[in-house]
Amino acid sequence: MMTLSGRTLRLTILVDDTDTWHHRPMYTEIVHRAHVAGLAGASVFRGVEGFGATQIVHTTRLLSMTDDLPVSITIIDTEQRIRAFLPQLDDLHIEGLAVLDEVEVVHHHRGGQAT
Repeated sequence: MMTLSGRTLRLTILVDDTDTWHHRPMYTEIVHRAHVAGLAGASVFRGVEGFGATQIVHTTRLLSMTDDLPVSITIIDTEQRIRAFLPQLDDLHIEGLAVLDEVEVVHHHRGGQAT
């Protein structure tokens, strides 16, 4: 059972909700790989509006533009474990953006224990 505290890395991957890998959502594949790798956790957040390299704004407010909405996958773990995980994403050919930033975990509750 792992608890995190102190300085960690956050990997954030931004993709479109229509991106797929072998007929399943790209975000599902990324979360699955993070889980198999034993990382501390991963979450997927759906965006309601956004634009990327194409400069086309996609939004839920216009029925004709409800495809290609942004999805953010956030994974937090130790720097060593996140950096070791990155090569497992290479074959996905992610067309979105992936960023790393250092964060400080101030609370992590798991299995009845808080740190």
